[in-house]
Amino acid sequence: MHALFEEAGKFLAGRILSEAESSAQVELDSGKRVKVKAAHILLKFEKPAPADLVREAQAVAATIELPLAWEFAPEDEFGFADLARDYFSANATLAEQAGALFALYEAPHYFRRAGKGRFKKAPAEILQQALAGIEKKRLIQEQIAAWAEQLGRGECPQPIREQLYKILFRPDKNAPEYKAVVEASRATHKAPLDLLTQAGAIDSPYQFHWKRFLFDNFPKGTAFPAVTAPQPPADLPLAPVEAYSIDDSQTTEIDDALSVQGLGTGTVTLGIHIAAPGLAIAPGSPIDQLGRNRLSTVYMPGYKITMLPDEVVQIYTLDEGRANPAVSLYVTIDEATLEITGTETKLERVPVAVNLRHDQLDHIVTEAWLADPSIQVENTPQRLLDLREQLSFLYRLAQKLKAQREVVRGKPETFNRPDYNFRLSGNNGAEPTGSETVGITTRRRGAPLDLIVAEAAIVANSTWGGLLAEHGVPGIYRSQASLAPGMKVRMGTKALPHAGIGVKSYAWATSPLRRYVDLVNQWQIIACVRHGKTAALAAPFKPKDADLFSIISSFDAAYSAYNGYQAGMERFWTLQYLRQNGITEIDATVFKEGPGGSFLVRADELPLVLPVLGAQGLPRGARVRVKLGEIDDITLDVNGTLLARLDDPFDASDDGPLPEPEDEGDDEAVAGPIAIAVDVNEAEAPAPAN
Repeated sequence: MHALFEEAGKFLAGRILSEAESSAQVELDSGKRVKVKAAHILLKFEKPAPADLVREAQAVAATIELPLAWEFAPEDEFGFADLARDYFSANATLAEQAGALFALYEAPHYFRRAGKGRFKKAPAEILQQALAGIEKKRLIQEQIAAWAEQLGRGECPQPIREQLYKILFRPDKNAPEYKAVVEASRATHKAPLDLLTQAGAIDSPYQFHWKRFLFDNFPKGTAFPAVTAPQPPADLPLAPVEAYSIDDSQTTEIDDALSVQGLGTGTVTLGIHIAAPGLAIAPGSPIDQLGRNRLSTVYMPGYKITMLPDEVVQIYTLDEGRANPAVSLYVTIDEATLEITGTETKLERVPVAVNLRHDQLDHIVTEAWLADPSIQVENTPQRLLDLREQLSFLYRLAQKLKAQREVVRGKPETFNRPDYNFRLSGNNGAEPTGSETVGITTRRRGAPLDLIVAEAAIVANSTWGGLLAEHGVPGIYRSQASLAPGMKVRMGTKALPHAGIGVKSYAWATSPLRRYVDLVNQWQIIACVRHGKTAALAAPFKPKDADLFSIISSFDAAYSAYNGYQAGMERFWTLQYLRQNGITEIDATVFKEGPGGSFLVRADELPLVLPVLGAQGLPRGARVRVKLGEIDDITLDVNGTLLARLDDPFDASDDGPLPEPEDEGDDEAVAGPIAIAVDVNEAEAPAPAN
């Protein structure tokens, strides 16, 4: 005697060895013996052999027309043998009964299971919904196959092109577009990114990086909604100064300006004037929400995405020829000793006489030019000559302030690497396409104009950080416990020392048009100026305000992402510079061990770090000549091969510059494999439940 039974959702057949009241011992064709509950045995038969019955039943099941079977089925619950007799004949064979069982079991949209071998037909409306779902799934699968075939031929379907960045970096793994990429990648044995690149899904390497950045950070685009720019207070007093700013030519958000009064009197007053959008933009207002959503201006070669709308910036930027609102810090200085003897903060309108552009003037304003009035440089603008005495004083003051900070730091600040300026030709300020001609120039870090502006900002940020703490008003501070390796700069609401700068506290407050935390701190500073000892009650943000911590967290994430994108785009344009100028070899300095037995080197005259093979055993600081390999504009990769060592191994004086230990993190290359979220090895994602 044989038995057909169900076990764990499968139908098996075998020879009955023994039977009891509630179970039976059954031997399968494989020789395995199983104990089967009597209730699970659906058919008992003498012939044919178990394997033959299963094979014949499967063939019968394939012939059953399910819509017809559904019509034949009774409305009440029924057994599979009942349906076989209704569908085939009153004398349905064993194979036909088993075939009916298999067909019913595999068609849950037509027949619902009601027990072992028992079924009930699905209601007509439910059946129609199920059939529509099956048809939809079939059509989707056909679409997936068609798209996958197109990708394999090197063509990109428009729906996949439109969802490219979602597919690559934040996919819905049930979406047909994603499944088509996976299917095509498997069929062609190509990596998804290579497949899509060859299919033309990526318009250009530049667009790939740009649109990926927008997808992650500006999914709704970079345009601002229509807003009404708030006007500054009308009752601000006019400051009795003639201020001037020092910025790059491309700067349009001019946050800061300087003024000097009292030269030759023994007591000099330095004015540090910061644009004051915080006097009109109210916390929680629509414009505040725009700034809080963006948190910072995004910079990249040839382009930028501003934090605030241009109509707002134009009201508050410190343009020459205007007297715009400012939060001014007046610093009283002993002219002979250069010691700071007092500070005062005022809210006022500040006349700006001129906007100096350091990229146009650095070659004139040198240490020698500032120290010796007899030195003349051809084509020096008159407005710069008019400020020569003031700039000479400010440079001496900046040197003194820097030296004082270095005592606190415990070691001098070193500027052994230049800053690089990128200029694109061909886009005229519009969004770049990646085809522009790029120029790269250097600017020495710590140049006189640079040092003057930097030290003035440090004075303002540290003084105002202390002012907030004195008044019990919370602010957003940057602090660093020490210069020990691994001690990073952190943001918080407490006035803690900043070891890297060498000050007791440091609150960013000098760029409120470009950084949201500066705008927040400006609101708090304004409260201190207006309300004095009761400022803590009037300030927009109170001690332990959860909103401040939320701003810090959001700003940290956004600022890191923006800086990462800027670094990536600077590398992109550096690689274009190499290609456009036919540069195949560079001189560089070894500074760190790299991946795969390579060493990382930094180019001497370009902002480029790359791994070099063949440099094993060379010490940090060794100068080398490197042959460049192939450039990959998508991964931003370029490798090098050592050609020669340029320095004397026994003379350290000709070694290349090395980063300070606290700056080691700056040397991490932005190039490398693109981490995408398409996994061609994982099992197919389950379909969503109906």
